[in-house]
Amino acid sequence: MKLNQSNNKLIVKPSLIKSLVIQKRVIHALLMREILTRYGRHNIGFLWLFVEPMLFTLGVTALWTLSKVSHGSNQLPIVAFAITGYSSVLLWRNMPSRTAAAVEPNLSLMYHRNVKVIDIYISRLFLEFAGATASFLILSIVFFSIGWLKLPEDILEVIVGWLMLTWFGVSLALVVGALSSRTEIVDKLWHPMSYLLFPLSGAAFMVDWLPPAAQKFVLLLPMVHGVEMVREGYFGSAVTAHYNLPYMAFICLCLTAFGLTQERIVSRKVTPE
Repeated sequence: MKLNQSNNKLIVKPSLIKSLVIQKRVIHALLMREILTRYGRHNIGFLWLFVEPMLFTLGVTALWTLSKVSHGSNQLPIVAFAITGYSSVLLWRNMPSRTAAAVEPNLSLMYHRNVKVIDIYISRLFLEFAGATASFLILSIVFFSIGWLKLPEDILEVIVGWLMLTWFGVSLALVVGALSSRTEIVDKLWHPMSYLLFPLSGAAFMVDWLPPAAQKFVLLLPMVHGVEMVREGYFGSAVTAHYNLPYMAFICLCLTAFGLTQERIVSRKVTPE
């Protein structure tokens, strides 16, 4: 324990290790609260965490398979192409949707001095990451076990691409979450924007299939680089991927710094109810 003197009062500040332990307990409690609030105790309960994204990905995969929609290359298995694309979309797109306007319904929790705005964001982002990752893994294992899917050619590259998409989702979520707490317009604008970004995100195409002018345009979007990397790791030499990891990392770094700055401003202004 360290003692600091401020305004003629002694304020006890816990050590760094003690603070980390407290924050871990707070985030765990918020996680449990979020799971119960979102999924309840009935039916399959928290299993909806990954069943929900699985159903979405399965639906898209089934529609593509039944309608025999061409995805630009007849050499790529449509199941693997759909899973890598739509699982990636669920990962980065759901995170900002969960942090948008997340502070207001949790204002009563702010009476507890250890509960901060960033804790609410972290708990929600962890849930989205866990749900999308579990959905991706379970679907891959199931389809591999019935022979509809082959193992990735480079698992490490798939993991790095997945983590980069996670970083992009987290950084974007910090920005959307903090700005939406300051003005409702951000929350209103984010949802139509996410639908507009969906067809441009690389979920349903590979950059190499596009004309050169279109390639330059879509490669401005950071999430496209992550999806291209995941698919290169999955399909290997069967595809020609276009991505720039330093560019994606730079955008994520800028978004993270801006998002954390805005979160600090929101934390200072928030008033418990």
